[in-house]
Amino acid sequence: MQNDYLKSIVFNRYMTTADVVERLLSQPESINLEFKRARNQLPADIFESICAFLNRQGGHLLLGVRNDGVPMGVAEEAADALQRDFASLSNNPNKLQPVFLLELQQVRVRGMLLLYVYVPQSSQVHRSAGVVFDRGHEGDFRVLDNTSISQLYARKSGYYTEARIFPFLGASAFKPGLLDRARTLIRSYRPDHPWLALEDKELLRSAGLYKTDFLTGEQGYTLAAALLLGRDEVIQDILPHFRIDALVRRRDLDRYDDRLDIRTNLLDAYDQLMAFTAKHLPDTFHLEGAQRVSLREKIFREVVANLLVHREYTNATPARLIIYADRVEVENANKPISHGPINPERFSPFPKNPTIAKFFVQLGRVEELGSGIRNVTRYLKSYRPGASAEFVEEDVFRTIIPVPAADADLVPLNRLAAIKPFIDKLATLNLAKNVSNRLAQELGFFFAGEPLMATQIADLLAITPRTVRRDFQTLREAGLIEPAEEYGSYRLAN
Repeated sequence: MQNDYLKSIVFNRYMTTADVVERLLSQPESINLEFKRARNQLPADIFESICAFLNRQGGHLLLGVRNDGVPMGVAEEAADALQRDFASLSNNPNKLQPVFLLELQQVRVRGMLLLYVYVPQSSQVHRSAGVVFDRGHEGDFRVLDNTSISQLYARKSGYYTEARIFPFLGASAFKPGLLDRARTLIRSYRPDHPWLALEDKELLRSAGLYKTDFLTGEQGYTLAAALLLGRDEVIQDILPHFRIDALVRRRDLDRYDDRLDIRTNLLDAYDQLMAFTAKHLPDTFHLEGAQRVSLREKIFREVVANLLVHREYTNATPARLIIYADRVEVENANKPISHGPINPERFSPFPKNPTIAKFFVQLGRVEELGSGIRNVTRYLKSYRPGASAEFVEEDVFRTIIPVPAADADLVPLNRLAAIKPFIDKLATLNLAKNVSNRLAQELGFFFAGEPLMATQIADLLAITPRTVRRDFQTLREAGLIEPAEEYGSYRLAN
């Protein structure tokens, strides 16, 4: 039970990284948790632990902590260099082979600076300095006998079909210009990304898309490579059943009002699905700090990415995204780890296609393992107040997202001019920046048109009702909101 707890706490949607680290420090080291001292340099055995986590079931690594969980801290002046060295070495085949790009985060806990990384389980068998490491409750251990190594390969190849090698798949099978486009996306997300300096084949090796089977000696591009970058006809030759069906069923429930039949690589499929949701789903005004964000995009970038990243591609069941009048239903083939509804508060995410997922992370289209359920749950509170999403894991994974009616008054972009005076007035109050940003967020909720109470806003922002009541008083004195008919509720001032 402790291991399930450790794997799930990082994905609680209300927790910051500092909260996660604080709770990790209260746990002993285990199969999913490793502490290491690191004052001015990386520990010599750090990639043995990384290798073991990748080969077993993933885990949390904290630098600057004693084995007993007591934080000692990392030297402030050394932290940036340690982060750079770690990212560079994780991409170095002499340290980790196959490479698996990871990055440390700086976290301040109890007045001390620590470095933290969550390492997912990999679909490949990794070595550190030529040695296979595995993970047990007592820590990392070397796997030296061929039988155990063979069992490790068999376990991963039996589950992770994305890693299947196609030895006759060459570079000519890839869609021209698609890898360059991927580089552009990576550069816009992170200009100093180490993949940007690599030649095409080395980038694909670093991404885990070209691999060697150390049991058979077979080398080549993988199924994941074909799905991410392949020509349409190549993907259809490898997976004749591959298809994503996007439908609108608002009026014609037996057939469809609109349809998009997608049979292309996952990068283009992502763009096509996002355009389809933008065409058929309403958007609403929402502020994060003082910046307007699209709730529809925030929610459905996660839904679409999860549909593509976590699908079992050897299953002939087509993936489907269906837009109804009041909801969106998504279905995709799955190798279930559990069965039944998933509780967003307490779930243990498991990488179904970790290589594809890692590639999407580098493009900036996925945040981290488990971010989809967390972000959908978070933003849905504002997109469709009072509604909750359903996530059901079976042989076909189903996601049901309640959505506003297509003709709902959701503050379209042409009404943004009406919002500007409210934000400008807020700027004249000379409030602290964090208070001003919070008030701007609260104002944004009112632009959905419905009166709101302090308890509703408090739930949306995960703050206390007392704080919101104090904010409402400030907004009311500034003439920005006024009492509504229902006692205790407010609306935008006329």
